[in-house]
Amino acid sequence: MSKIGNLPVLIPQGVTVTKVDSDINVSGPKGNLTFNVHPEIKVEIENDKIKVIRKSETKFAKSLHGLTRSIIANMVKGVVDGHEKVLEVVGVGYRAIKQGDGLVLNVGYSHPVIIAPLSGVQLDTKENKIIVTGANKVIVGEMAARIRRVRPPEPYKGKGIKYADEVIRRKAGKTVKAVGGGA
Repeated sequence: MSKIGNLPVLIPQGVTVTKVDSDINVSGPKGNLTFNVHPEIKVEIENDKIKVIRKSETKFAKSLHGLTRSIIANMVKGVVDGHEKVLEVVGVGYRAIKQGDGLVLNVGYSHPVIIAPLSGVQLDTKENKIIVTGANKVIVGEMAARIRRVRPPEPYKGKGIKYADEVIRRKAGKTVKAVGGGA
C-alpha cells in the first residue's frame, strides 16, 4: 500500500479541477496546469477531494500511484501559492541583475551571461539572491538548475551560484611543507 498515494488531495477554495479523458486540469489564481495521467492510474474527483487509485497491483502501477498523487498535489499548491527556489550568488564581484524579464549574471567570466526565463517563470533579485517563482514546480526547478549551471559553487572558496539551503562541502587547499634545516 502506498502511504502517499492513498492520501486524498484537498481542493481549496478558488481552485477548479476538471478531468477530460486522461488529462487533469487544475486552474487557480496563479495559473492553469495540465497533467496527463498514465492508463494504469485512475483519478476520481469527489466534492473537495481528488483520489488517486491504481487499477492493478503490478510493481509499475504501485510506483506510479504515489508519484501521480504527488504531482497533482504540487499542481494544486502551485496554482494557489506558487513554488519558489532561492539561489545565492557568492563571490567577490559576482552579481545578478534583473534586466527586463531576464537576468544578467556577472560571475567571473569575461562577458556577462544573459538568461531568459522559461514560460511561466518569474525571476527576481534581492542583494545577492536570485528568486525563481512560478506555478509549475518542475519548470521552476529546471530554471533554477539552469541558473546554477552557469557557475556552480567550487569546493575551495565556495564561490559560485548555489541554492540557498545547499551546503557546500569545502576542501582544504594546498598545505605548505615546513622547510626544515636538516643535517
